[in-house]
Amino acid sequence: MTDVVIYQPAKNAMQSGRANSRQWVLEHEAEVPRSADRMVGWIGSNDTQTQVKLKFDSQDAAIAYAERNGLGYRCITPQPRKVIVKNYADKFAYNRVR
Repeated sequence: MTDVVIYQPAKNAMQSGRANSRQWVLEHEAEVPRSADRMVGWIGSNDTQTQVKLKFDSQDAAIAYAERNGLGYRCITPQPRKVIVKNYADKFAYNRVR
């Protein structure tokens, strides 16, 4: 069983930039399933490790931290980004196919 997951977060869909998407995140997996509180209906658990997210500059640093602390880890590699270059002037080109 893996104790932590190491991944690189995706770009925020609401922003055009790539801020905070170059760091690697180490996140603990839930050991106890979440349950609904009967009184108020909120979902929660007593597992406080799931609230911890550690950020690292590289994947190697995150792996080294997990190995140094005796944590089993699973790495999720990000998909390569497809960049489609678009030119605004091409929308008004004379030979544009409509």
